[in-house]
Amino acid sequence: MTPDQASGLRMMNQPNNEKVKVIAVSGGKGGVGKTSVSINTAVALAEKGKRVLVLDADLGLANVDVMLGLRAERNLSHVLSGDAELDDVILRGPKGIGIIPATSGTQAMVELTQAQHAGLIRAFSEMRTQFDILIVDTAAGISDMVLSFSRASQDVLIVVCDEPTSITDAYALIKILSREHGVFRFKIVANMVRSLREGMELFAKLSKVTDRFLDVALELVATVPYDENLRKSVRKQKLIVEAFPKSPAAIAYQGLANKIMSWPVPSQPGGHLEFFVERLVQRPDYQEDRSGE
Repeated sequence: MTPDQASGLRMMNQPNNEKVKVIAVSGGKGGVGKTSVSINTAVALAEKGKRVLVLDADLGLANVDVMLGLRAERNLSHVLSGDAELDDVILRGPKGIGIIPATSGTQAMVELTQAQHAGLIRAFSEMRTQFDILIVDTAAGISDMVLSFSRASQDVLIVVCDEPTSITDAYALIKILSREHGVFRFKIVANMVRSLREGMELFAKLSKVTDRFLDVALELVATVPYDENLRKSVRKQKLIVEAFPKSPAAIAYQGLANKIMSWPVPSQPGGHLEFFVERLVQRPDYQEDRSGE
């Protein structure tokens, strides 16, 4: 795709010339609370008046709708098959946040073809739903889709816990994104820590190894404490920011939402995410047909 085509995509369907902030939430490994960070922060942002859309980008093992106690009749697979538009599959969650659900247990969704990527471009360019912030809840690991979604976003949040495998996997994700995909700034969420001090020490551990081996900039944007109310809220099938808004974890999510609202929005129009999806499907090693060289 040429730069002129990319510019055309970015300018499509912008009735209000609105700009969308796109945030990828990744974690390197599973079990670090990445989805909890994504949806609690989304609701905290919605409480502050922002129109938030959450894209469940764990395309083969979706769980955002399940965590919210929602039932998805249609999902991204129906969009890709042409049976639905993106607006048709959006679920409404707490405080009116939008959820684009993916599928669960479907290998084909993990390995999208170029034609399916093109279908996503068309789907996003035809969206009627307006929103201010897109939060992309990626899959665990360092698959092509995780890297693509992270590369395509303006801000990348890395969720990390104070355990060796979490730190190692977060480092591996940062390394491949910086060395192979041109992402050099990362915002870190220290999750399930026992204190602010432990969160800062966890950040220091990760920073120490990245400072030594990588040319990247890390910023600690939130320390989310381990909170017994999390378990209680799960049993209620509610988010902790709803069920226990005064709890330590909920206050941390509200603080993260405040920070996100202060981050700059992209300079180019992007009310329907054409710029996001166009960047998503472009790989850094993409080249024009070389047979004619």
